[in-house]
Amino acid sequence: MKRNGMLKAFVIMLALTIFAAGCGSNSTGRNEAAETEGNAASASFNPDQAADGIDFKQLREQLGAVPKPEGTIKLGGVSKAFENEYWRTLKEGMEIGAKDMQAQGFDVSIDVKAAQGEGDEQGQLSVVKDMINKKYSALLLSPISDGNLTPGVEDAKKAGIPVVNVNDGLIATAPNYVGPKAIQNGELAAEWISGKIGGQGEVAIVIGMPKAFAARQRTAGFENWMKANAPDVRIVEKQNADWDRAKAKDLAETWIKKYPDLKAIFANNDTMALGIVEAVKASGKDILVVGVDGIGEAYESIKKGELSATIDSFPKYKGQIAVEVAVRILGKQEVPRVVWTPQALIDSTNVDKAAEEIIGWESAKFE
Repeated sequence: MKRNGMLKAFVIMLALTIFAAGCGSNSTGRNEAAETEGNAASASFNPDQAADGIDFKQLREQLGAVPKPEGTIKLGGVSKAFENEYWRTLKEGMEIGAKDMQAQGFDVSIDVKAAQGEGDEQGQLSVVKDMINKKYSALLLSPISDGNLTPGVEDAKKAGIPVVNVNDGLIATAPNYVGPKAIQNGELAAEWISGKIGGQGEVAIVIGMPKAFAARQRTAGFENWMKANAPDVRIVEKQNADWDRAKAKDLAETWIKKYPDLKAIFANNDTMALGIVEAVKASGKDILVVGVDGIGEAYESIKKGELSATIDSFPKYKGQIAVEVAVRILGKQEVPRVVWTPQALIDSTNVDKAAEEIIGWESAKFE
């Protein structure tokens, strides 16, 4: 009898284990299916080419003052990782945008969080789902990859929570997008480098994370511009370094030895570009290095004559524009799906100019 009882208990435990495993795998399967669907949709949606895309200044001209939404508004911002200065600055911009509205009598606040690192895709999704459960008024999302936040966006839609995809990666299923034309990042870098090296010579590209929309577009913009305008410039290497400074430095060290006539390296962001600068300085060679993002350390490096240039997409002002777009949506305005934000190439000729002067910045007007 004792053996029969033990056997029955074992069978019950085994059945419960199989059931629990099945439930877990179904949940994971749903997330993976949604992410796969998001990646597929990303291939067909390109905000750089949006027919109804509009510059943020044109948006203000067309829609007028920012309407005062009803009730208390709590926005949720989700960035990649605050270890990167760019995302800290974007957070600062979002917070400035909310404070400006508070000063105008708007009952608006924002809570900006991030993943543990720029590879923590599931951790970032968990932050989004927590904000949905807490019924935030709208979400401003900058995903790590083009698909990792797709399940969260679908949940937000079901809950009636507006979603604004801010910059990158790309969430093709998000109703709205705010950011610069990423392909122009690469075009501006290519044009500047070509001019500096006389339209000929060997160059290389350090790519960010291949799963990120901005990395692909920045690389394509650089390559396409060179092919169309500087056929004598040869791209001898291009590899990804996952937005990582040390990885970019290692790549640069290898390439500098392999290509003694290397003239320039374009990096998809400033963090990697600054790692490349370390390698170039150690080599004693004169190699141009251009990054993207316009972080403070990049500006300081340009002033020191180390980093050659950066393509600044002005995250502090982009964050303010993103908050403005979210509140316009909550205020029932018809906002175009894609709103483009400013960018500019920064080198030794304009590194000391105020950003407001470079982009002609003015704060939004409010009802």
